[in-house]
Amino acid sequence: MLVSIGSEALVRAVNSVIVAVFLLLLIIFLGIFFDIIGTASTAALLPPFNAQAAKKLYGARQAVTLIRNADLVANFCNDVVGDISGTLSGAIGAGIVVKLAQQFALIDTVLAGAVMTSIIAALTVGGKAVGKGMAINHCNAIISRVARVVAWWEDISGMELFKNRR
Repeated sequence: MLVSIGSEALVRAVNSVIVAVFLLLLIIFLGIFFDIIGTASTAALLPPFNAQAAKKLYGARQAVTLIRNADLVANFCNDVVGDISGTLSGAIGAGIVVKLAQQFALIDTVLAGAVMTSIIAALTVGGKAVGKGMAINHCNAIISRVARVVAWWEDISGMELFKNRR
């Protein structure tokens, strides 16, 4: 709710359609990015990361945790973040159509809304399709990078991402 209110307020505050389109693309990209992480967590192989964790390599313990909790990671990344980014991108798309309708009185809002919805859907579905292929083909490399970011976050914040989990 806070992200939705914040992005909607930002779109309303900024009179530039270009900035709103940039924000829309950023939210679509974030949805795709998290979908890649969620898919990679379900496809990654545990044995290489177990070996790295035994050697105490940075982020390996977090990678093992991400893979062992792949159901939670995929649910959060694919479903929660995906649904939120889909909802926000639709709201921002509607805001862009309204702004365009205000600026150009000749615009047909029904047609513009349909075009905007089609563009958002095409970018989201197409991006996720490409991303899933990348996630499956490069799952271990993706999880390794994500695990290093998680390890870094745990180091600076002192909070464990999956405390008391498998």
